[in-house]
Amino acid sequence: MLTRIDHIGIACFDLDKTVEFYRATYGFEVFHSEVNEEQGVREAMLKINDTGDGGASYLQLLEPTREDSTVAKWLAKNGEGVHHIAFGTADVDAQAAEIKAKGIRVLYEEPRRGSMDSRITFLHPKDCGGVLTELVTAAGQHTEAAEGH
Repeated sequence: MLTRIDHIGIACFDLDKTVEFYRATYGFEVFHSEVNEEQGVREAMLKINDTGDGGASYLQLLEPTREDSTVAKWLAKNGEGVHHIAFGTADVDAQAAEIKAKGIRVLYEEPRRGSMDSRITFLHPKDCGGVLTELVTAAGQHTEAAEGH
């Protein structure tokens, strides 16, 4: 079951400049930042609010660290802007399998490590109305979900 909008991913050319825009314009502060070498991005998570299921909703700002990363290719084609939407779930494996059974392409065979040690996978945008969609299980939740299987 999907429980919340976990985050909206926004691709940008200059992470520091974009963070400052969101800080100055909306008062959002960086909750977490990291470099994800596997995905070739430097990112900042700006916490928007807490949610009723113990999670939170964020803006995820993404700056590519190398030209061959998915985000760099997306920026070259589309420019800065909304890159994806992510939905939170207690069990990314089960949710991905359920969605795949409905004929939606899941991009990763096995979920990968995402921001803040989460587990993630993506759904093909051509199967989701043109929207790249991510499924996220927050760190800590995936241990509890796995024990329930």
